[in-house]
Amino acid sequence: MRSESDFPYGTTHEDIRVPLADGTTLYARVWRPVTDEPVPVLLEYLPYRLSDWTAPRDWQRHPWYAGHGYASVRVDVRGHGNSEGLPTDEYSAQELADGVEVVNWLAAQDWSTGKVGMFGISWGGCNSLQIAALAPEPLKAIVTVCSADDRYDNDVHYLGGSVLAVDMHAWAATMLAFVARPPDPYFVGDAWREMWLTRLEAVEPFLHTWLSHQTRDDYWRHGSVCEDYSAIGAAVLAVGGWHDPYRDTVLRLVEHLPDDRVRGLIGPWSHQYPDRGLPPGPAIGFLQETLRWWDHHLKGVDTGIMAEPKLRSWISDSHPPATVYPELRGGWVGDPAWPSPNVTPTVYALQGTPQLVDSPQHTGLDAGRFFPFGNDADLPPDQRDEDAKSACFEFEVPAEVRILGRPKVTLRLRMDVPFGQAIARLCDIAPDGSSTLVTRGVLNLSARHGRDRADAWPLGATEDVTFDLNGIGHTFPPGHRIRLAVSSAYWPWIWPQADSAGFTLDPVGSSLELPVRTGDLDQTITFEPPEQAEPLGVVHPATLDEESPERLVVRDVAKGEWRLEVDPRYGGTRVYPDGLEFTEDAVETYTIHENDPLSARTRSDWTIRLHRPELAWDTRVETHSEIACDAADFITTNEVICRDGTEVVFHRTWERRIPRTAG
Repeated sequence: MRSESDFPYGTTHEDIRVPLADGTTLYARVWRPVTDEPVPVLLEYLPYRLSDWTAPRDWQRHPWYAGHGYASVRVDVRGHGNSEGLPTDEYSAQELADGVEVVNWLAAQDWSTGKVGMFGISWGGCNSLQIAALAPEPLKAIVTVCSADDRYDNDVHYLGGSVLAVDMHAWAATMLAFVARPPDPYFVGDAWREMWLTRLEAVEPFLHTWLSHQTRDDYWRHGSVCEDYSAIGAAVLAVGGWHDPYRDTVLRLVEHLPDDRVRGLIGPWSHQYPDRGLPPGPAIGFLQETLRWWDHHLKGVDTGIMAEPKLRSWISDSHPPATVYPELRGGWVGDPAWPSPNVTPTVYALQGTPQLVDSPQHTGLDAGRFFPFGNDADLPPDQRDEDAKSACFEFEVPAEVRILGRPKVTLRLRMDVPFGQAIARLCDIAPDGSSTLVTRGVLNLSARHGRDRADAWPLGATEDVTFDLNGIGHTFPPGHRIRLAVSSAYWPWIWPQADSAGFTLDPVGSSLELPVRTGDLDQTITFEPPEQAEPLGVVHPATLDEESPERLVVRDVAKGEWRLEVDPRYGGTRVYPDGLEFTEDAVETYTIHENDPLSARTRSDWTIRLHRPELAWDTRVETHSEIACDAADFITTNEVICRDGTEVVFHRTWERRIPRTAG
């Protein structure tokens, strides 16, 4: 990684407030080039607190853009950080309407040319897409990274119609802790405490809403740009990574947007910007690549970006199983369209006699992290233990098989209970027997006729079901085997159904379809080395405490109980140049009995401390969140405790029973 300070322009930055029509102001930080000429504006719009949580990342890219002739602006969403107002739901109509106002306000400033771009990763990538679908006139282009076009089935809530136990709960609990953090008196003055208490009174755990909508209803259609891709009025550079759960959004955007308004880029990366150098690499000069995009669409400079293939994709070489890869081997290919004329669907018929698939409830403990961030324990280890709990079908690889896109399975199933789930994993089996997870897919069998409904399975009936696996670029070399592994459980990714009877899979009529890509790697697709602005200078103090494992699996042999403990490693303790001491600690716990689907339990615990010694300001946030279940309901408990010094200023507990419909 190269840190750069010698830019074409000198830069300045200031903190400002963006006024909204209802009188609310949003906190913003603006980096600008030193010039008397108006410049285009780039906007990143998030709830994640620009004055602390994203500040290190912000300083890597916003000053860089300013140094290359753009006003680069970071804004906190209403009710978060140092912005005024009350917090709302994820991607609420209020959040998006505010975003449109911010775009229009930025376009009207005397230092602006009137042309605006938006960019962001994850939340910021999603609301960039959603605001682009509202089509404010000044918004000409966006760069959306690791984002979702479908809030129901390609986000953090549901997968294949099944409840995402692993991250629906973990992220809802994280946001509960995040929204409970106080404004910072260093930036808002003495009003901080009144703002905080007013904000806390408005807090409602996201979990209640998310679990109350178990099929793809109007709640999820809101903000899902897949409902009408034609509404997107800006040019879209869609970016993803094969180790990010949102990567299929890139394929769909490239498929549905016109050639002159979209380009797609998928690398080997996790849920991170591609220039950060976090595993798996290789990293690329992403800021330079986005500058080509901005210069073309906001300055009218022919940078050649629109002459690139419509989709540029990394295809990884075969690799042994590991939980982290500093870099993967492989290379780039370019395709003129999606679906690509270079990809041929190839069907592999399953062989054998009918098999009962009734996986132990702890199948899935080796699934890895739903959101890999580049940590040491993020990716799935050797899958042999998971394969042993699944029905497996294998195919020899006499000659190299390179795939690009979404594999598909058709399974002929008979089920004697009304509800169930099918999980399919595609694995690369090396000659030594090791099993590397390539990709996977899930179907809640009650969603087999559509994600907007929950149709019970006719008892004893046989039906064919078809579903996609997540997209991937991977090469199976000669001498390896392709393995399809099918299970009826996948904890803790997927919340188990009440009945664990599984299903019978008949190979006759069942198949695996692979998207086989022909042609060689494209050696002309290259990128500059990663480059960023000088770092902010955050210090991570040394600690004498022993660091907890990132992922720890504990088995109680006598009880038949399994517990997964996860440290998400979001940041730990850090000290900022302005004197802020920020400490956060989190642990997620997932528990299940191997034979009892109703034993499933998730728990998330957070503690956050924000401390400014020079202001004698010391605040703490503590949250505890749990989900349990019985056959009829999800049973949730959420608790928030906030302290100013030693004084408890807020303490609330929510308890809910939410009926299990599709979930």
